[in-house]
Amino acid sequence: MASATAPAAAVPTLASPLEQLRHLAEELRLLLPRVRVGEAQETTEEFNREMFWRRLNEAAVTVSREATTLTIVFSQLPLPSPQETQKFCEQVHAAIKAFIAVYYLLPKDQGITLRKLVRGATLDIVDGMAQLMEVLSVTPTQSVWVACQQMPQIPRDNKAAALLMLTKNVDFVKDAHEEMEQAVEECDPYSGLLNDTEENNSDNHNHEDDVLGFPSNQDLYWSEDDQELIIPCLALVRASKACLKKIRMLVAENGKKDQVAQLDDIVDISDEISPSVDDLALSIYPPMCHLTVRINSAKLVSVLKKALEITKASHVTPQPEDSWIPLLINAIDHCMNRIKELTQSELEL
Repeated sequence: MASATAPAAAVPTLASPLEQLRHLAEELRLLLPRVRVGEAQETTEEFNREMFWRRLNEAAVTVSREATTLTIVFSQLPLPSPQETQKFCEQVHAAIKAFIAVYYLLPKDQGITLRKLVRGATLDIVDGMAQLMEVLSVTPTQSVWVACQQMPQIPRDNKAAALLMLTKNVDFVKDAHEEMEQAVEECDPYSGLLNDTEENNSDNHNHEDDVLGFPSNQDLYWSEDDQELIIPCLALVRASKACLKKIRMLVAENGKKDQVAQLDDIVDISDEISPSVDDLALSIYPPMCHLTVRINSAKLVSVLKKALEITKASHVTPQPEDSWIPLLINAIDHCMNRIKELTQSELEL
């Protein structure tokens, strides 16, 4: 006969508050890959841009509020009980998932560039909250609040998103060009980096440095041939900057919000210009390999011409016969031809 008094069901033991925070951080980080590759939610309803942005901003405010609440309760003693912590963690997890759900409502037809920016902001918020969970018991991080506060600054349409990305690319190339010019003007690409070493070890410098692997003088400075090759390289970077500035101007003046695919294509190819400029800029530093400079120059020229072709064929160039595109192409070709002349001997070795 069964006992009249059945044993009470075991109550699951909750982890400690800090363990729960660490577990939540792990759960949030598991969401990041899904956000990176997740597709927009399919729906038959017409996209309401105003409602989407209102909901996204409201979701960001909710995430920020939950982060603030959690920080307050964990910044003082006594810490919340395991039961209270469980409730706080559930609210944070729900707020993050709600924000991600709103992001998934942004369809691709609103523009890939715009969607990338919103996705990036979403990843920042999720990652920022995960960081907060990980370090809350030591030093609260500000990243999740910063990410949430940046939501109102995100462009509201793909044209605005394209202009933002193009402006960033112009600034990147401008910085690279200024650094190259400064190095050339000083005629000392590593100015100041080894002064202390040279002064302190002037007596027993030469042979010992060679043995230890320190660069010799020929590795620190440009030869006459190097300096001659740098001139068309600088001109090519200037042409890159001019190309990006012209493309940005055309998008600003003639870009149409509903031509999302063409705007995305322009941004995608323009995004390749800055890394190509960086590769060329790095290759001019001594010890310079002329063949590497030639290869990187050719890669940059290929990207620039493709960017000009895509821009010329798009709606932002209402008059494709405008002379600025052929002029830029001629300038680019002139730079590349000069680089080929100066590096021809490398191919003959």
